[in-house]
Amino acid sequence: MRFSPSFLDEIRDRVPISDVIAKRVTWDRRKTNVSRGDYWACCPFHGEKSPSFHCEDRKGRYHCFGCGVSGDHFRFLTDLEGLSFPEAVQQIADMAGVAMPQPDPQAERREKERTSLLDVMELATAFFEDQLQTAGGAKARAYLRERGLTGRTIETFRLGFAPDSRNALKEFLAGKGIGKEQIEACGLVVHGPDVPVSYDRFRDRIMFPILSSREKVIAFGGRAMSPDAPAKYLNSNETELFHKGNVLYNFARARRASQGAARLGDAGPDDAAGTIIAVEGYMDVIALHQAGVENAVAPLGTALTENQLDLLWKMTSQPVLCFDGDGAGIRAANRGVDLALPHLKPGRSVRFAMLPDGKDPDDLVRHEGRAPFDKVLANARSLADMVWQREIQGGSFDTPEKRAELEARLKQVTSVIADESVRRHYGQDMRDRLNAFLQSSGSGRGGERRPFERGGGRVGGKRSMQPADALKGAIVEAGTAASSKLNQLLKADRSTRPPELRESVLAFTIVNHPQLLFDEYDEISTIEFDHRDLQRCWAAVLNAAAAQGPRLTREGLIEQLDGEGFGALLAAIDQQIRYARLWTATTAAAPEDAREGYLQALALHQRSKALHWQRRELERELAHATEEGDLEAVPQLLRTLQEVQLEVTRLENQEAIIEGFGVLSGRVKGPAAR
Repeated sequence: MRFSPSFLDEIRDRVPISDVIAKRVTWDRRKTNVSRGDYWACCPFHGEKSPSFHCEDRKGRYHCFGCGVSGDHFRFLTDLEGLSFPEAVQQIADMAGVAMPQPDPQAERREKERTSLLDVMELATAFFEDQLQTAGGAKARAYLRERGLTGRTIETFRLGFAPDSRNALKEFLAGKGIGKEQIEACGLVVHGPDVPVSYDRFRDRIMFPILSSREKVIAFGGRAMSPDAPAKYLNSNETELFHKGNVLYNFARARRASQGAARLGDAGPDDAAGTIIAVEGYMDVIALHQAGVENAVAPLGTALTENQLDLLWKMTSQPVLCFDGDGAGIRAANRGVDLALPHLKPGRSVRFAMLPDGKDPDDLVRHEGRAPFDKVLANARSLADMVWQREIQGGSFDTPEKRAELEARLKQVTSVIADESVRRHYGQDMRDRLNAFLQSSGSGRGGERRPFERGGGRVGGKRSMQPADALKGAIVEAGTAASSKLNQLLKADRSTRPPELRESVLAFTIVNHPQLLFDEYDEISTIEFDHRDLQRCWAAVLNAAAAQGPRLTREGLIEQLDGEGFGALLAAIDQQIRYARLWTATTAAAPEDAREGYLQALALHQRSKALHWQRRELERELAHATEEGDLEAVPQLLRTLQEVQLEVTRLENQEAIIEGFGVLSGRVKGPAAR
């Protein structure tokens, strides 16, 4: 029976090779590093007394440095136990909990079609590469030179150019004998019932081929050359070959670099050379590679998904997530914290590298070289540090109630960790940090004892507190516990309150009209919400879009969000939208009206964000100038601050949505919608 490569990859990925081999060997405790998936034993294929047999879970391979045998899961079983290949596949599938495929002529046909689609993608890649070198690609070549890319780097990443034509690629492929169905199946043209004649999806864009783990081109990312293009970056749509949420840009090359560094001993356990670094975009990855940092990957224009995080963990036990140091970067890092926490296991975590404010990796290495970026990586924070800093940032803990609330919040955050052992250690770590922090800040009782410990101080191992003091202390502690409970209840009540109206309109319009996700994805995926629960809900929306693609329906999305615990939030937003009579955010609006209402709300939202940020910066500069006695700067800063404040007030008084006549919906001014 012939097995498809995708089936073999699936069961190999589900079963660590160490689990297969462990039944036949005893791991050497001194050389084995379980947290890195790195195992050593005496070779089962030849007699030896010192361990020279090595296997790596990340690579899914074994090798003996004594007798030279090597292979994967299946080879181990066929060579050592004499199983046939189908028998070995059956055994691994049983371990993975995956049913064996039945003989299926249609599946074999699909596998052949998949292979032929890869051939089409290879032809398209070569076409884009050739176009970059033509006269029409001169502007694109100049742009790449301005970004500091060398010819060798351009060749390594196979960068290309899609000409500003509706049919240049389509005609090229047709001339090679490629049929219409194959071109459409690869996502290279825009087509459909409402498109009379299909046309090239990518036009006037620098092209970035996206490779599979087997280094086959499965999709493209295109960077627009025109500043007027509706989307600066455009990715291939979901196809048989490509599922955006399951792919990382530069995955195979970064994995090879990371494993090479680990194998050669160039990287210690905390050295970034032996890990994987997740950055924001294609150009960041390419610029870092050119600077010598070859182990970087990027999600494809969206926030990191659970599947992509799993890919990172298959390559390394502790990937580094690299973010800009500005407000948006910090919020993205916090989303990464929330994404990683539930999935932690012994030896599996993440670290966070925060870049200087206003810098991305491309800027840093292009203008200052590799050294500053290496310094950023060397200062990467642990996940526990990120959790702690996030929860105490800007807080005041000068009362028992506030300290109790902080303690309850830390417990709540770490309670999502599924692994019992890791959850217990995180709880202990947070308690240790809390006690040290409150004692050092003077919030504990004169530093004489640890906060939240029962009883008083001790002298000679005996309680020194007098009976009256003990009674008073018990009353205080009981009051603190009651306050803590009350604060938790109040916090729970606050969590069900809806966000600001403008944020609700943006989110609810997309939930009710998910097609907008794909029409305006590049813009939508970058929205930042202030409401914390809405941030989490929004990440779930983007993950659903990445997983299901254009097949995503309103009903399916709401069902998924409700299953993930966002039902109460959606109900609160629904009531808020109806009360405000903002019908363009509801199902009653035609798609065109919903899109128009969304774009107006987004423009107001972005303007509001920019103004509030500008106001905060001016207030900070004004305070600094006042402290420094810079009397010349103060009047101008005050005038500018007043102008910004007037604009903020004007915007806040303006309606969140500009109501008009919904001609396409058959409505006059927006009545309350159902």
